[in-house]
Amino acid sequence: MSAYTQETVLSVHHWTDELFSFTATRSPSLRFENGQFTMIGLEVDGRPLVRAYSMVSPNYEDKLEFLSIKVQDGPLTSRLQHIQPGSTILVGRKPTGTLVLDFLTPGRHLYLLASGTGLAPFMAVIRDPETYARYEKVVLAHSVRRVADLVYRAVLTEGFANDELLGEVVEDKLVYYPTVTREPFTHQGRLTDLITSGQLFRDLDLPPLDPAADRVMICGGPQVLHDLRQLVIERGFGEGSSSEPASFVIEKAFVEK
Repeated sequence: MSAYTQETVLSVHHWTDELFSFTATRSPSLRFENGQFTMIGLEVDGRPLVRAYSMVSPNYEDKLEFLSIKVQDGPLTSRLQHIQPGSTILVGRKPTGTLVLDFLTPGRHLYLLASGTGLAPFMAVIRDPETYARYEKVVLAHSVRRVADLVYRAVLTEGFANDELLGEVVEDKLVYYPTVTREPFTHQGRLTDLITSGQLFRDLDLPPLDPAADRVMICGGPQVLHDLRQLVIERGFGEGSSSEPASFVIEKAFVEK
């Protein structure tokens, strides 16, 4: 059996000249946990050209959604950005990843810290009812360079009040905290600076990060991952895994840099 299924692109949305998302059909045999990623891509010269992409869509939806950057000279994204409804993509049969709830020990607050397209897996995590069964408060903090890069902002700002599955579950539990680094915005600055200065917690009226009560998931670019990982370790957090859940997890699989 091939390592990939062939799926049909259903829709494409270009957010900016550097970011786009798309939906595709989902094989009935594909199973994944919210927060995981799989290999997706295109067949080029008879061979699969694939990269790791997190599922934006939660595991109960019958279609898949992915968020991608556009790299003009990137082997995959230079091609992938031109897909249209009806195009065929390859989707890996074996999703994996560390941004899953079971890799964390129980806690009160869950912090989802994302930069750029690192938001993708958290879009699935925040649409998982189990997330709200485990945590009193879920904080999604998303850092980008420009205001236009705040993808899914409308959905996140309006919340899920009209969502049949999540409407009553989410209520006041989900907090969306967007921040921009290179343009004026309500919240400005890098996540590391906002956490270190305490500004993020003052804005949210929450106590500073505490490994006894808080759990953290981190996803984003290499430098952001490194800096945030060091920050939480310095505060006493331990890195979790499938065999040994702990107080934070980090995803190290990237799409083209």
